[in-house]
Amino acid sequence: MKTFCHFVALASIAAMAPAQTARSQLSASSQLSAPSPADIYGPLFRAVQQAHVFADGKTFVDAVPKRSASAIMADYARDRPAGAALKAFVLANFVVPGENDRGSGDLRTHVRTLWPQLVRQPVVPSAGSSALPLPAPYVVPGGRFREIYYWDSYFTMLGLKVDGQQPLVESMLDNFTRLIERYGHIPNGTRTYYLSRSQPPYYALMLDLSTNTDPAIAKRRLAALRAEHAFWMKGTTCLTGKAACLRVVRMPDGNVLNRYYDDRDTPRDESYAEDVETAARAAPRPATDTQRDLRAGAESGWDFSSRWLRDPASLASIHTTDIAPVDLNSLLWAMERRIAERCRTAGDAPCATAFATLANNRKIAIDRYLWQATTARYADWDLSTRKPTASINAAMLHPLFVGLASPAQANSVAAAVRTSLVAEGGLRTTTLKTGQQWDEPNGWAPLQWVAIAGLDQNGEPALAKDIARRWLGTVGAAYAETGKMLEKYNIEQRAPGGGGEYPVQDGFGWTNGVTSAILDRYPDLARPAK
Repeated sequence: MKTFCHFVALASIAAMAPAQTARSQLSASSQLSAPSPADIYGPLFRAVQQAHVFADGKTFVDAVPKRSASAIMADYARDRPAGAALKAFVLANFVVPGENDRGSGDLRTHVRTLWPQLVRQPVVPSAGSSALPLPAPYVVPGGRFREIYYWDSYFTMLGLKVDGQQPLVESMLDNFTRLIERYGHIPNGTRTYYLSRSQPPYYALMLDLSTNTDPAIAKRRLAALRAEHAFWMKGTTCLTGKAACLRVVRMPDGNVLNRYYDDRDTPRDESYAEDVETAARAAPRPATDTQRDLRAGAESGWDFSSRWLRDPASLASIHTTDIAPVDLNSLLWAMERRIAERCRTAGDAPCATAFATLANNRKIAIDRYLWQATTARYADWDLSTRKPTASINAAMLHPLFVGLASPAQANSVAAAVRTSLVAEGGLRTTTLKTGQQWDEPNGWAPLQWVAIAGLDQNGEPALAKDIARRWLGTVGAAYAETGKMLEKYNIEQRAPGGGGEYPVQDGFGWTNGVTSAILDRYPDLARPAK
């Protein structure tokens, strides 16, 4: 009966969705209609990626053609360049992205000077480009990340807000709203090859940063927020008789939670050669299954981590789609709560009641399956084993961050953080050293902020400030050495991070944003220690 009622509630929500929202929902096939570089450049694409013409597989797929794709492909088919000639061919026919310069000044000053460098103007893609259109200015992370990214942007916007850049916060929100209206969800990033997946859903929390009080804008944003929720819950329509469908999973008691997923099961355009090689190592498992899980890992933002691996030593053992993650479900609970609040403000009582019920049902499922009373921590749930995973990781702080944890749960998480996750230079991502970039020894700005804010608002201000102090020490030490703000850091040695599919990137949007947010919250940490 509980399962039936849950589906009735979801069906009622779909029936109440505004017509405009319903029209904005695109089928999976239409979401994939924009051709990606692999589609456009076929044999040239495969040759460039499999020959590793560029050290980073994302470089070529972000290049902008200097002339029509048909003309480029005709010349390629005639000459079939290889080796050095292939790279020369690409450079002659495409504008290939570059890198940033070294900065100077103290951390806060440097971040403020970086914002203009990371701002990009509205995008009208040229023919053959993989870029998606955007109507308003936005901020990119930096380095290889030359487009707007979903969850990165929330942490970037934290810094923009405290650094007096509210117009950029609003214009980025406008971009995200338009993306939902156009594609039915916010893609991983604004490239055609990212359309088949999203990222951790922070749009609801982004809206908290807005100062816009225009009722028409509020109505439009609520419709977009409900459309995003529908995207994540679309799998309820095909879940009958299955343990999982799309991004929805059925728990043992019949209730539902969510997982990361991707609508494609092919190698990622931006990591084509790497995915082909990983899928080959996973044989005899079907390559499409491995590739789907690699893509789902990319949707999680943790690409890649032992969280998603059966064997922490082997990326080929990835099984992301088997896992109901604590961070994703915490964020969806926060989304449902905010939809209920916004519907209440708009005078839509049935919507407010329906989403409040969904949030309450999700909390029950999180407490039943993702809270582990025996080990006093939150954990991801493995659908294939019907047990919590053994991974101890920083995602456990998301329930504190969104206000989902009880005081007792928050106290227990704080104890686990002190025991397992606090390192010399900040908060550990996991406790395993695997060579994957979302594992020890790397630390990441968004996870530091989730921990700091979550602990501070749950009765652990000293621990929150201690993590902030340790993290700023790491960022400051690397900045003094390199003159750059980096994507990730080795928090055991207070040095630039490593691992993963590409070199450490500088810029860097979310590190800048979290640095400014921390220094705004704890201005005394900007003073040198005596």
